[in-house]
Amino acid sequence: MIEAELSRSVVRWCEGATGVTGAAKLSGGASQETWRFDIEHPDGSIGAILRRSPKGYGAAPTRAAGLAAEAQLMQLAYEAGVPSPRVMHVLTPDENLGTGFIMQRVEGETIARKILRDDEYAAARPRLARQIGGVLAGLHRLPQDKLPELRSRSATREIGEFERDYRSLNWPKPVFELALRWLRDHDPGPSAETTLVHGDFRNGNLIIGADGVRAVLDWELAHLGDPMEDLGWVCVNSWRFGEIDKPVGGFGSREELFAGYEAAGRKCDPARVKFWEVMGTLRWGIMCGGMMQRFREGPDHSMERAMIGRRASETEIDLLRLLAPRGS
Repeated sequence: MIEAELSRSVVRWCEGATGVTGAAKLSGGASQETWRFDIEHPDGSIGAILRRSPKGYGAAPTRAAGLAAEAQLMQLAYEAGVPSPRVMHVLTPDENLGTGFIMQRVEGETIARKILRDDEYAAARPRLARQIGGVLAGLHRLPQDKLPELRSRSATREIGEFERDYRSLNWPKPVFELALRWLRDHDPGPSAETTLVHGDFRNGNLIIGADGVRAVLDWELAHLGDPMEDLGWVCVNSWRFGEIDKPVGGFGSREELFAGYEAAGRKCDPARVKFWEVMGTLRWGIMCGGMMQRFREGPDHSMERAMIGRRASETEIDLLRLLAPRGS
């Protein structure tokens, strides 16, 4: 069914296209799907990805920027030279495919454990932390007057919202209480500069090849805020996948990340990055707690939710390491 709908779509906007083949669903969630397919063309097939919310699905989560904004951000990044897939088409209502967009497929790997261990990426790994710093610098330079409408977030507001989320779980955790107190005591206040913030820039949301970063994915949590938030989030221990002594996604050091960021012409504030790393670690712990709550109380007692839920205990250890006087 979806191949027929995709075929009708692509022949309208891709000059010379005759249809599509090989449509396969890659992932699915509560409101969004991702499909891989090939566009048939006389000059050779074109690899493509459909990201959509099917017709009749509910609204996106309140923190989500929305698929239309995602498409605009990705195309803006692509045109500015930030590694990003090229957006080929934004869906229209008459195509009967829902809400979303089609982008050109970028080949590479997103599975973090393969990136961190397979020989294919051995030459790229030592360069990735610094390269990621440069990518984030480019992302934070995207002109605000060309951005879609996005929510604004501040450190103070985030502390308040995460505390409410935590209290709603009714799952007391002394380490989370300690982290909330630390965050309130170390709230850096408004950032001197407000930029686009990706919101989920981490190992697992990057397409990596033997040459390094090829594309940044999953822009759904993009917002306006403190650019140091992205640098802190990429350092959260949960995204190191066992390589805990290499804070930047299991690739390298914070110093390499900062050097890449500053070599691309932007200033880094390590103290603010530390604040956002603590915030990000608590954020992920609360999200894990939410998964456990849904596993316990919801109709879908999936093993995936239980497995993610139990990882809340890992974030407690991470927070203690971060908040210790000589924590790393």
